Amino acid sequence: MGFILSKKNEKDQKTVHLSFVNSKSLLIIFTRNPELGKCKTRLAATIGDEAALQVYKFLLAHTVKITSNLNIAKQVHYSVKVREDDIWDNLIYDKKQQQGKDLGERMAHAFEEGFASGFEKICIIGSDMFDLVQNDIEDAFQGLDHSDYVIGPAVDGGYYMLGMKKFNPIIFQNKKWGADTVYKDTINDLEGESIYIKEVRNDIDRYEDISHVAAFQPFLKHL
Repeated sequence: MGFILSKKNEKDQKTVHLSFVNSKSLLIIFTRNPELGKCKTRLAATIGDEAALQVYKFLLAHTVKITSNLNIAKQVHYSVKVREDDIWDNLIYDKKQQQGKDLGERMAHAFEEGFASGFEKICIIGSDMFDLVQNDIEDAFQGLDHSDYVIGPAVDGGYYMLGMKKFNPIIFQNKKWGADTVYKDTINDLEGESIYIKEVRNDIDRYEDISHVAAFQPFLKHL
């Protein structure tokens, strides 16, 4: 669950409850192709390329687990090349390639294309959120019934989830992607709008993000 920032009156600022979402909802999953030396590079600096690759494959499997049973449309957007025979079932996920020079352009293109296809509520997540569960995603779409935007702030100052009911290109512009100001700058862009804010969560980028988590210890035995 989370809380709502709204330009509407207090009567409309209700706690969002989980419910079924409809087929006009789309979940976009951004993913990197799992290749040795090309994923989780900040994590690899400490644990090595091979271990970082295994961690990322573990995170991909977790993302499949928490999204495959959602009763909504689902798209996987690959960083480099679409793969037909991989962990993402072709019967469950529509597969696309990211388009754009930076993360902002790639997300903007995905949202714009989604709304042009007729979807009415769209959320985007990455594929490195071990803290995320299926209920979090369902809750986010339910939040869009009461708010125009949903955002999940990350510990590092970015965000792990973003959702909206209409395309807004401004929030993808003039950002230093990867910096600790992305979440704050995005909230500033949405001043006066109705926003459902999720709990702060931690994505997996560095050794410190997994060193104390039991599920990742098998990948760290060589240290």
